[in-house]
Amino acid sequence: MDLLLGIDLGTGSSKGVLVDAAGTVLASETVSHAMSLPRPGWAEVDADGLWWREVCDISSALMTQVPAGATVAGMCVSGVGPCLVLCDAALRPLRPAILYGIDTRSTAEIDSLTAEFGEQAILERAGTRLSSQAVGPKLEWVRRHEPEVFERAAGWYGSNSYVVAKLTGEYVQDHHTASQCDPLYATRSFEWNREWADRICGHLPLPQLVWPSEVVGMVTRTASEQTGVPEGTPVCAGTVDAYSEAFSVGVRRPGDQMLMYGSTMFLVQVIDEYYSDPTLWTTTGVERDTLALAAGTSTAGSLIRWLQETTGGPSFDELVAEAQQVPPGSEGLLMLPYLAGERTPVFDPHARGVVAGLTLRHTRGHLFRAAYEGISFGIREILERFDDAHSGLRTVAVGGGLQSPVWTQTLSDVTGRTQLVPEQAIGACYGDALLAAIGTGLVDSGTDWARVAREIEPDPRHRGLYDELYATWRELYPATRTQVHRLAAADPD
Repeated sequence: MDLLLGIDLGTGSSKGVLVDAAGTVLASETVSHAMSLPRPGWAEVDADGLWWREVCDISSALMTQVPAGATVAGMCVSGVGPCLVLCDAALRPLRPAILYGIDTRSTAEIDSLTAEFGEQAILERAGTRLSSQAVGPKLEWVRRHEPEVFERAAGWYGSNSYVVAKLTGEYVQDHHTASQCDPLYATRSFEWNREWADRICGHLPLPQLVWPSEVVGMVTRTASEQTGVPEGTPVCAGTVDAYSEAFSVGVRRPGDQMLMYGSTMFLVQVIDEYYSDPTLWTTTGVERDTLALAAGTSTAGSLIRWLQETTGGPSFDELVAEAQQVPPGSEGLLMLPYLAGERTPVFDPHARGVVAGLTLRHTRGHLFRAAYEGISFGIREILERFDDAHSGLRTVAVGGGLQSPVWTQTLSDVTGRTQLVPEQAIGACYGDALLAAIGTGLVDSGTDWARVAREIEPDPRHRGLYDELYATWRELYPATRTQVHRLAAADPD
């Protein structure tokens, strides 16, 4: 029996699975972790001490569960991204990994690079304007603020490509992750944007571009000793976790959408032709020569956890029960969920949370429902932008937030979309296993393991109410932007 090993390095945990060629999960392992927030606007991870260690721990645990006579035919790793890991020639990280768009330290570099290259030129070449999600400004930040680190660096990596290098010794970057390394990649032509990449990367070589399912090398003897994965096992490139998760649940045809409920919300929609919107991210897809739109919020589940801790630490079940007692609309309470700035569509690291309409009669349950509604209004705003490129045909929902019936029903009611919930919701690691199966030739490239388990239908009784509240909600950010920017400027560094 041939098995596939898939591992995903998420924001709050790392997960791994052993899967057979039919998509049956034989074993799984999960390790929880936390990112480091050393300063306001910074979000980091110890790439070696956390990511690589957890790959080793999960792999070792799963290898003990391989049935007698079975063979690991291939493995693939995905991870949060786009991130920046700078390493020396011995593949030692020179500083903590700088995480994706939740790390907003490079605001000045975003502005300076935009002025240098031109906003319209960046949109035309990269498909996306520069934001805290982009890797180019993060590289520029290190060059400016930590020049000794930049000079010592011999290569730069994302989360998955760093692990690939540790496993195989190969220096690669998958096309999708590269397409989020703005402005280093030309999305329309599927290649490095060498003029700008050479300017920003300086002496750093550009990784070889590969597609996520491509076999890029074999597990080395050293990596085998650390992970327990047999030496010589084929390793596929992998990609950013959200895209691997979308792939795992069958989001592969133009118009297919994925909503990922997590610490943040991430959205992916496959499109059939190149399309650029300054409020979204235009990226490559997972499969060769495909394109997608993406969007992401800066908070979601993290906002719910913050409210939980701030209001006395009640159990999640208690909070859900309290929110369920509050009618849709939260009796006149609205929330902007921008407690960590916001990514799409406002691209404002200085945005802040706003609660409007608060009265003495509002309770903790009202706050929680208003938070779910505020997140859902933000998703509706993004989906309307997606529709301008290609009307959504199917919306597949994944992620830990599906445990909250208030959140999922509210999102369907606010957006008017039916959400399909897959039978197998183990996450991006499942998509990694499928990529490994395809990359090693164990299954055909069109193989899809996804099955729908249930549907979440919008309640038409609430549509009129939410249309009115949505219109008011959209007025809140522009109406308060000047004031919250002044308050953000008073934040301690």
